[in-house]
Amino acid sequence: MQAIVISHNQENADWFTYILRKEGMAVAISKQIQRVIPTLQERPVDLILYSTHMDESVMATVEEIKKNSAAFVVLVVDQLTEDEHCDLLDAGADWVLTRPVSGRLLARYLRRILRRSTNIPVTVLPEITSSEVILNPAARTVRLPNQEAQRLTQLEFRLLYVLMTAPGYIFTTDELVERVWGYEGEGNRGLVRGLVRRLRRKIEPDSENPQYILNIPSHGYQFVYHT
Repeated sequence: MQAIVISHNQENADWFTYILRKEGMAVAISKQIQRVIPTLQERPVDLILYSTHMDESVMATVEEIKKNSAAFVVLVVDQLTEDEHCDLLDAGADWVLTRPVSGRLLARYLRRILRRSTNIPVTVLPEITSSEVILNPAARTVRLPNQEAQRLTQLEFRLLYVLMTAPGYIFTTDELVERVWGYEGEGNRGLVRGLVRRLRRKIEPDSENPQYILNIPSHGYQFVYHT
């Protein structure tokens, strides 16, 4: 698994990195979360450990991470209220740990992540082909007739894969958030809508009048094969 540790405190970053590597993860380190977020779509990771002080910006930062990544998000913060804890979980954090964090406890959490990680490597997923759309999981590309293959981001690929493997099925917004981002997402219509918009720009001849990814009002989204 690929992980990234974000912390302004180098000593803390080194300690977290030691624990993650001891559990078998490949780890990168950064001091600035805002430098990491723009890279997540093209350089996806499996886990983000973000050590920070609790303030008003943290919840918005978690939401921004989830817009750009399906990674497992572990927050390490100072003491916080129950309401703040719930708000962070609702924003998309998978685990919220408060300082001081036991290295032994953190290692146990990481082992649970490894056990729960059931993602199938994209290199072994079969190519999906309709009469016009060809999705290549190994290359993470999509190709349409008479066009060059288009590279997809991690989230774009996940969304298109979910839709194409169940053509005609209408996925609710909550179902898509759970399958693409990996957490329950009640109320995250904007999250899905933004990703659908970006994906349509890559596969639809006219993104304003989509042929493949359709919005079914009051229900959700479906992928339509054209024969």
